Amino acid sequence: MPPVTGDATRERIIDAAEVCFGRFGVAKTTVEDIAAAAKLSRATVYRSVTGGRDELILAVVVRDLRRFLDRLAERLRRERSVSEAIVEGTLDAVNYVREEPAIAHFLVPEAAGHMQAAVAGAAEPVLALCCEYVRPYFDQAQRQRTLRADIEVEGTVEFLFRIITSLIVMDRDRDADGLRRFLRTYVVPVIAAPASGRTVSA
Repeated sequence: MPPVTGDATRERIIDAAEVCFGRFGVAKTTVEDIAAAAKLSRATVYRSVTGGRDELILAVVVRDLRRFLDRLAERLRRERSVSEAIVEGTLDAVNYVREEPAIAHFLVPEAAGHMQAAVAGAAEPVLALCCEYVRPYFDQAQRQRTLRADIEVEGTVEFLFRIITSLIVMDRDRDADGLRRFLRTYVVPVIAAPASGRTVSA
C-alpha cells in the first residue's frame, strides 16, 4: 500500500471534520473526535492542520464553496441574459446553501460564534475565490455593455455575496417567485446596464 501523502492526509482530515460537524454539531466537535473519525492520531491532525479546529471549519466551508462555484459558473455560461443570470444564480446560491448538509449545520445558532472565529480574516480570500470563478462572465458582460460600465467586477461580486448572505440569514419565507420579483426589482437594476435586454454571447 503506497504511503499517504500530506495532501491526502489533509483531505482525509477534512472529510472526517465534515462528518463530525454533521454528527455532533460545530460547537461540540473536538479535534479528538476528528482524529478518531479519520483514524489518525491527534498529533498527526495537528501537524497537518496547524490552525486546529478553526482551520478545519474554514476548510470544510471553502471546499463546499468551490463545489457550488463550479455549478454557478456553469449556470452563468448557460444564461443568455445578465438579468436572469443574476436572478437565477442568486436563487441557486441561496437554495444550495440552505439545503446542502455540509453548510446547513454551520447556520444553526450554536455554530455562530465558532464560525465567526473561523472566518475572521478570511473574507478577502473567499471573495477572491468567488471573483476568480465569475470574473470571466462579468468581464464579458461589461465589454458587451450589458453590465453597468461604471462598476468594478470585484465590487459587483462583493455586492452579490452580501445580498446572498443576507437572504440566507434573513429568511422571510418568500417563495421562489417572490424572491425572483425582489431580485429583479431591487438587485438587477444596480448591476445590469439600462439596456439589459441584449444578451451575452457564448
